Amino acid sequence: MTEAKHRIVIVGGGAGGLPLACTLGDKLGRKNRAEITLVDQFATHVWKPLLHEVAAGRMDVDMHDIDYLTLAHWHRFRFRQGAVAGLDRARHELKLGAVSFDNGEEILPARTLPYDMLLICVGSVSNDFGVPGVAQYAIALDTAVDAERFHRLLLAVCVRADARGGAGESAAVHIVIIGGGATGVELAAEIRQTTRAHAGYGLDHLDTANDICLALLEAAPRILPQLSEKIAEAATELLERLRIDVRPGEPVAEVVKDGVRTASGRFFPADLVVWAAGIKAPAWLAGLDGLEVNRNNQLVVQPTLQTTRDLDIFALGDCAACPRIEPGHEGLLVPPRAQSAHQQATMLIKSMQARLAGRPLPRFRLHDHGSLVSLGELSAVGNLMGRLIGGNMVIQGIIARVMYASLYKLHQISIYGYARVALDTLGRFLRRRLEPRVKLH
Repeated sequence: MTEAKHRIVIVGGGAGGLPLACTLGDKLGRKNRAEITLVDQFATHVWKPLLHEVAAGRMDVDMHDIDYLTLAHWHRFRFRQGAVAGLDRARHELKLGAVSFDNGEEILPARTLPYDMLLICVGSVSNDFGVPGVAQYAIALDTAVDAERFHRLLLAVCVRADARGGAGESAAVHIVIIGGGATGVELAAEIRQTTRAHAGYGLDHLDTANDICLALLEAAPRILPQLSEKIAEAATELLERLRIDVRPGEPVAEVVKDGVRTASGRFFPADLVVWAAGIKAPAWLAGLDGLEVNRNNQLVVQPTLQTTRDLDIFALGDCAACPRIEPGHEGLLVPPRAQSAHQQATMLIKSMQARLAGRPLPRFRLHDHGSLVSLGELSAVGNLMGRLIGGNMVIQGIIARVMYASLYKLHQISIYGYARVALDTLGRFLRRRLEPRVKLH
């Protein structure tokens, strides 16, 4: 009899889970050392840090999404589509819900997946902090579906405004973005620049500089509160140069059908409202067969990334509350960033190999390489950190933008390899003259 292969199930095909599945498939699945299975509720992958570009129309998601089944074939892992419906830790079984078309017709029935090791990396969702009206009247950019929906609404309000302008009425469009973190800042800059491009495709009565009114609200005393004050000041200056109304110190009290009311009593009229004010892990993690979670629904893990109540279950990325063990960071958690998920995935590759060989597991140490925030097609701000530059260096402008774009290329390389990414980049460069600058539908 042949010995049964070790079953490693990865839940979540995002910035951490997909590269993890690809590498484990190459290293363990291809050599028949383990059976690797990736689970995701969607059939395709879009890199979440790019959703603001999808929402603004800079990026066509159909040109950048990746079929999980294709990658599974290339990298020797299995893909199973479905949302997690439950967990039986005693039986080592993960329960998946049925998959249906938009009309409700069932494609796949509910299923059960056995596992020996379970790796959970399902990212995060927006946290509305209980603010009234957010669920009814605001859009959160949690998925590509959300981003595409916002893009269609943005086009619609601009077309209606252009028609009003042609009839001699006001063509004003009011957009309020709540949350001055990276997502809110990046979306504000992208909308300002892409609506200018939209207007060039037949919106003759829309003066985007004056008619598109953008307000960015942040509860903290400044935008980008997680980054340095110098970066926040540079970003604020660039946003104001783009004629974006930056309002720090304005916590939101309520979102209503026609606008946003803040705690100070101010009212900001709005045709569109985006909620980008905070994140939490998905709520279903709190009911996952007794695994320990914190108040943000994150799975509490040890420095090995093993959950506190089950050593066969690991968590990484935004959905994991992992303690930092680097000197000077005691008592803090690993921040929810794409680089954290990527580094944790890299460590878990070694962890899975060590577990199969019966060796002790490594402990996670974050190497902070800095942060970059995109401010449109030609600019960005941020800081670089590390031994190579001898500390901390603030960068901005076209150099920062190029480095920001390179982060996506590095993500693509981790799942495609250098050769495919080089060919894909060349193909996109050659197609640019045949396509509009922005997505028009």
